[in-house]
Parts: sequence; structure tokens; C-alpha cells
Amino acid sequence: MEKNNNFLRNIAKVIEAGLISSKDIKKEVENTIKFRIEQIVGKLNLVSREEFEVQKKITEKLINDIKNLKGKRKKKNKKIKQAK
Repeated sequence: MEKNNNFLRNIAKVIEAGLISSKDIKKEVENTIKFRIEQIVGKLNLVSREEFEVQKKITEKLINDIKNLKGKRKKKNKKIKQAK
């Protein structure tokens, strides 16, 4: 928070001195916001969209395999019951 306050104080001083234009302020604010967002996202340990899609396909395949195995087991159990 103190860094933000220092940033704002520095911007105010520069504006008062008339050394920067509104475009410069806009760029500085955008850069600061982007930096903060990158810091937060970095801490979240997120995965890329491509990695997510790969994991999604693997999960779907595993779910289908489990369903198929359950179906085969049920058929096998029915045959065993009928044989008794």
C-alpha cells in the first residue's frame, strides 16, 4: 500500500512541476496496473488454456473408460448370476 502511495505522490509532484502530459500519466498507470495483475496472477499458480484443454480431454477419456469397465463388470456379474 505504501508503494502505491509513493507512486501517487511522485505522480502528483511531476504533474505540479508540469513535466509530464496526460498520455504519460496514462501509460504509467497502465504499466503499474499490468505489473500488479501479473504479480497476482503469478501467485495464483494458474495453467494455460492449452494445458487445461489437454487435462480436460484426459479426464473425459478416463471417465469413459471407467463407465465402460463398470458396464463390463455388470455384464459379467449378470452372467455369473445366470450360471448359478
